[in-house]
Amino acid sequence: MNVTMRILLRSLMVGAWFVLLTFPVLCVKVAARQHTVTVLWERALGMFVVMIGCSLLWMWYFHRKEHGSESGPSAVSAALAGLSEKWHGLTSNRIFSSSGIGALLAVGVLLPLVGSMYQTTIFANAFLYVMLALGLNIAVGIAGQLVLGYAAFYAIGAYTYGLLNQYFGLGFWACLPVGGLMAALAGLLLGFPVLRLQGDYLAIVTLGFGEIVRLLLNNLRDLTGGSQGVANISRPAFFMDLTPDQSMNYMYYLTFAAMIITIIVVARLKNSRVGLALQALRDDEIASEAMGIDLRTVKLQAFALGSCWAGFAGVLLAARINFISPASFTFMDSAMVLSMVVLGGMGSISGVVVAALVLTLAPEYLRAFSEYRMLLFGALMVLMMIFRPQGLIPSRKRVYSPAGAASGPAEGGRA
Repeated sequence: MNVTMRILLRSLMVGAWFVLLTFPVLCVKVAARQHTVTVLWERALGMFVVMIGCSLLWMWYFHRKEHGSESGPSAVSAALAGLSEKWHGLTSNRIFSSSGIGALLAVGVLLPLVGSMYQTTIFANAFLYVMLALGLNIAVGIAGQLVLGYAAFYAIGAYTYGLLNQYFGLGFWACLPVGGLMAALAGLLLGFPVLRLQGDYLAIVTLGFGEIVRLLLNNLRDLTGGSQGVANISRPAFFMDLTPDQSMNYMYYLTFAAMIITIIVVARLKNSRVGLALQALRDDEIASEAMGIDLRTVKLQAFALGSCWAGFAGVLLAARINFISPASFTFMDSAMVLSMVVLGGMGSISGVVVAALVLTLAPEYLRAFSEYRMLLFGALMVLMMIFRPQGLIPSRKRVYSPAGAASGPAEGGRA
């Protein structure tokens, strides 16, 4: 059997196996009230044909790679690397960087004035996820500590504001620093028992912490309201009573400002002494300890700083939607934020921002593919791990050149 027939048969098997696995979920429509079951044969046939085409293209890529062709995954990876280098070159240009930042700020400020309430709402939600992704990027991308229960700190910040507002009548501005402080304290409490853990073990412990927080919020009914959550959380006022539309626009601008502050602070933190210590911890714990870095202090700083921004985002979420419940802080939220960090490039500020915006806004603008969104998301992650495992815009290493060197990178010392 020649290579072409072998590839064709394998593609047919892949298509048939995919349809078999997804048939009960995507191709069977049950109407409980009418007591009818409809089989969508057209959808099954379409998925079968699409999977055959994707499989043929996939195998053709790897066949060309094995035979030394310049096309295939290596060429795609090289093209993405070239685009990333061009992006870094453009961002290193101060004129381009300043004009680009100014244009983005102008778009962010004018969006509520020219867009609909729906646009304002989804972009405010996207800005919250940018804050969450940048906060997790401190612990995962910069410090190299794998955290899977990040939604727990998000929940702590939200419930701090919700409960203080419900029981003590405290407003948004009084609870905003308290929410961040409570989340940072929770990060420190989690950090102490896991100081000696790394990799998968650390991920399992943080995952358990996230589930413990969610179950506590669900079971402490007398305090947190249980599964019914906390309702009627007040929004921040602007020296006067605001209409619902004005209040949503005000929350949008607050979230937008919080995102800008987060980007600036995390970027400054990355290049500070603390940030360099976190990066040394990520690269090699033994070498960093030998150089005099206190690993205990650095790890606790990573957990506290990363969880603090999740607490701020939780307070903003509670103020924006006026209602919180344990169902809003599940493992899927933690997995989504972690996916943003991995997809954008661990340790990269601009990459994480782009990935957070794409993964948050794309599902809203692709509602026509709502039944296939998770399949598209999974396929995107698989392709990224193969063609671009370091992320869309990977973080650049700091480069040092000897004084008086004839040649060397002009941006020596930059991240």
